[in-house]
Amino acid sequence: MSFSDMNLSMSGSAPNSHSDGTLPFASTGPYGHRKRMRERVIARGASVLADYELLEMMLFFGIPRGDTKPLAKALINQFGSFAEVLSAPVAALKDAGMNSDSIATLRLSSLAARRLGGAEVRERPHLGNWEALLGYFDTALEGAVPGQLRVLFLDNKNRLLADEAVCGTSSQGRETQREAADILRRALEVHATALILIRLCTETAMPEKVIGLDEPLARELMRAGGFLAITLHDVFALHGGSWASLKQLRRL
Repeated sequence: MSFSDMNLSMSGSAPNSHSDGTLPFASTGPYGHRKRMRERVIARGASVLADYELLEMMLFFGIPRGDTKPLAKALINQFGSFAEVLSAPVAALKDAGMNSDSIATLRLSSLAARRLGGAEVRERPHLGNWEALLGYFDTALEGAVPGQLRVLFLDNKNRLLADEAVCGTSSQGRETQREAADILRRALEVHATALILIRLCTETAMPEKVIGLDEPLARELMRAGGFLAITLHDVFALHGGSWASLKQLRRL
């Protein structure tokens, strides 16, 4: 009796079968091979993998040879989902036929996902109010290059998605349109819905004098961003502890 036959024959039906008695996978076995799976991930990215395919490739590390697809499908059949497999008790995984190396792989993957999730929360500060924003200026921008223009990309809850330097030549006309297009293209890539621009003044420049230089870019971002549902919150010029804002000056 094969592993998949053994798991699917217990108690007549699996505990996580559909309401009509069918399982998520009508067939568990075997198709394809490891080389083709790796080539697919390299060519198209891991996001194209179904849950059972991701589990199948994770099992490669604990099962050096053989087709792991039947085991991956049988595990999801038995536990109900990819997430449930990763969180299943060690004893249950052993009873399902997994070896220690495979269980260790799943445990490490689950731990890595939790730590990454926690890091994402820590690294995505909420910048939805003045206190948080000014606090970010004081800490995150310390030591930044004078004269640089930075863009804060925010999600729809004003959480920081990315903080990146851009060219920002303070030009007008076609060059301004190109710079705005580059910023908006990047916003779409990181799924941002709002922007904040920050000009870091040089030692000899004062914020209230510098702030107007980025006004043409700001207006182009507002115009073009409106078509993409991307909002420009404000543009700042910073020098030490002093700053100026286009919105505060009623120029946005």
